[in-house]
Amino acid sequence: MNKLALANLPTRIQRLSRWSDESGKNIFVKRDDQTGSEWSGNKVRKLEFAVQEALEKGCNLLITCGGIQSNHCRATVSVAAHLGLKSAVLLRISEQPPVEGNYFLDRLMGADVRFCNREEYRNHRTEIMQEMADGYAAQGYKPYIIPEGASFGVGVLGYYYAMKEIVEQEMAMGVRFDTVIVATGSGGTLAGLQLSNLIHGYGKRVIGVCVCDDAAYFQDIAVRISRDALPYLIAQGEISGKEADRWAASLKPADFEFFEEYVGVGYALSRPEELEHIKRLARLEGTVFDPVYTGKATYGMVNELKEGGRLRTSENILFIHTGGLYGLFPISRTFPL
Repeated sequence: MNKLALANLPTRIQRLSRWSDESGKNIFVKRDDQTGSEWSGNKVRKLEFAVQEALEKGCNLLITCGGIQSNHCRATVSVAAHLGLKSAVLLRISEQPPVEGNYFLDRLMGADVRFCNREEYRNHRTEIMQEMADGYAAQGYKPYIIPEGASFGVGVLGYYYAMKEIVEQEMAMGVRFDTVIVATGSGGTLAGLQLSNLIHGYGKRVIGVCVCDDAAYFQDIAVRISRDALPYLIAQGEISGKEADRWAASLKPADFEFFEEYVGVGYALSRPEELEHIKRLARLEGTVFDPVYTGKATYGMVNELKEGGRLRTSENILFIHTGGLYGLFPISRTFPL
């Protein structure tokens, strides 16, 4: 299958010199927060393939889900508007939210919005989105449902190819990244990176830092959606049918590494030490991380780079900056400046 050309690629890689000096390691950041503006962040790479499939199926409505400040929902809504498609989002809330941040942009760009509570989202989001799709189909639309974070088979292709992009950049830069780290909230980014790493034998340590749920949860997801991606890789000419069968049989949870200790008090909930960490790195490097994903993941990196930490054997570390800047503004009034 083809893909849409949405993201500004390749995204640049920069060395964070002062953090590197502090840690005694070479720390680089891949700026996937700069894939675009309205449709920025890591989800755009996944949407290039998912929305292409939607168009090939003749769909004219995109439905997806996420938290009230979901970067993925905002990116999906933006892509839909850009392509002249209708969009609808299912947003998880605990109380009536103010119209700000990503939610403001969802509304600004014309998405239909449906709310649900945490229990409904956790246990019934798939059924609710199907109910939404059925309602729109009755109105004459042809809907395409994109799961949380675009973390499904076709979406895995986005970071499968991102890993190949990284390897090409390594050769141009004259450096080899032994460790690649990414925040994990739905599993698809880590799955794509590691599936590419395994298939091509790049020999990297690929780590997802959980921002919700635990390692076992994401290992199961990563195995499942990596297997779901294999037919797409056959269609792309990346692997043969026999190779796909072999990978489908051999993929196991232990192939996917996650750090589960940095979820903190929960998804999109920040501890004071995490916010202080975001502020410190912003002032140290002029690089801004967000409270939901990259802030927690880099906070985990700081701790694991200490004596006895699990990153002490790494030398050249690449962190994938997955975006999230808009998510900072709703908490700006309470941020400890």
